[in-house]
Amino acid sequence: QVHLVESGGGLVQAGGSLRLSCTASGGSFSSYWMGWFRQAPGKEREFVAAISRTGGSRYYADSVKGRFAVFRDNAKSTLYLHMSSLKPEETSVYYCAARPDRGSESRDTRSYDYWGQGTQVTVSS
Repeated sequence: QVHLVESGGGLVQAGGSLRLSCTASGGSFSSYWMGWFRQAPGKEREFVAAISRTGGSRYYADSVKGRFAVFRDNAKSTLYLHMSSLKPEETSVYYCAARPDRGSESRDTRSYDYWGQGTQVTVSS
């Protein structure tokens, strides 16, 4: 079982940048595909980005392509999400999640076995 802790959230102005981190413990980080999701008040949790075990494959929601970048450092058991050109509507709690390697990426929350507690990102207009 892997334990995930996000950090790096905060208040940023529209158009600004932020980097989120997700540190894993208690498991073999490099054996998991990792994902970032977000959830705004009153809305369902939505997919943001995913990355394969080695970092060689990355996937993004259409809404964040070209602005967000996901990468990982397996030696540090840490996942990152670089966010730029942030928009007020992207104000959400951001979660990292882990899933065992099942041969393909997934954007479905139900396929992820482990979740962090989330970190709040607020984008002011």
